[in-house]
Amino acid sequence: MAIDYKQAGVDVEAGYSAVKLMKQYVSKTYDKNVLGDLGSFGGFYALDDKPDGDVLVAGTDGVGTKLKYAFVTGKHDTIGIDAVAMCVNDIVCQGARPLIFLDYIALSKLVPEKVAEIVKGVAEGCMQAGCALIGGETAEMPGFYAADEYDIAGFSVGVAKKNKIINGASIKEGDVLIGLRSSGIHSNGYSLVRQLYPPVREELEKFDEELGESAAEAILRPTRIYVKTVLDLIDKYTVKGIAHITGGGFIENIPRILPEGLAAEIDRSSYELPPIFKALKKRAGISDVKMYNTFNMGIGMVLAVSPDIAGEVLSYLESKGENAVRLGVVVKGEGVIL
Repeated sequence: MAIDYKQAGVDVEAGYSAVKLMKQYVSKTYDKNVLGDLGSFGGFYALDDKPDGDVLVAGTDGVGTKLKYAFVTGKHDTIGIDAVAMCVNDIVCQGARPLIFLDYIALSKLVPEKVAEIVKGVAEGCMQAGCALIGGETAEMPGFYAADEYDIAGFSVGVAKKNKIINGASIKEGDVLIGLRSSGIHSNGYSLVRQLYPPVREELEKFDEELGESAAEAILRPTRIYVKTVLDLIDKYTVKGIAHITGGGFIENIPRILPEGLAAEIDRSSYELPPIFKALKKRAGISDVKMYNTFNMGIGMVLAVSPDIAGEVLSYLESKGENAVRLGVVVKGEGVIL
């Protein structure tokens, strides 16, 4: 029997409805310095009225139910990387350099050694992103969280010049989409993953021939942080739009950077699908569209560039050790064409 994300307990349509409903309240808080609206990968706040003035770009996120695998395996030193990645990867989509990060850890009982392991991962993520971990909050909440369980969320602020913000507005038909490979599942879709790979330590730690490693290794591999790669690239080339492939996969995230009337045509033969996604599809028994609407499918970032520089950009990324692919092209239409 097939099982998809909704059957696993996550209704993305309800999420879209919630955003629509909350906008009426959020907009009441805006002043003249707020740029844009809900729906971008980051929130914008201009510090002055200058065309080339500084704009703060902020993002917040958590790790989600990937935490269940940390609980059962006792591995807590990489979850913090995920928390940082989910925030800073959003911020850099707008061309902003992350400056600071704060974390929030809530747990049933404060075990100093465990919290230190979690924060070790947060610090590692911040170093990968080139931002400072300037504070946070640890909340001990007995009777609220189950014994030995916790939650972690984060918040990051970056800065960009107003006239250099990347928002996808200049993307046109014929532009090339370049994909940066993911390290694996990253931090989305785990409510479905848990149905397919139940969080049982003994089973997770067995070597899996299909994956070429244990399921625990594949599932807990931390989210890639793309900040330094992207900042280096946009310093040398004009990147028109950047999409972070998180919740909603290709189907929901790539259209967020496309102007009205344009679609993303994806060439799925442009790269080899990583084993974990082949295994998830086989176990779930769901369509390709649902897979690409739930997971990153091996691509963590998508960049839109002019066709005349696409080859040069790909060569440059390769020279820097990035396994980038010519993922597709922008065409007339709507949404994502697989």
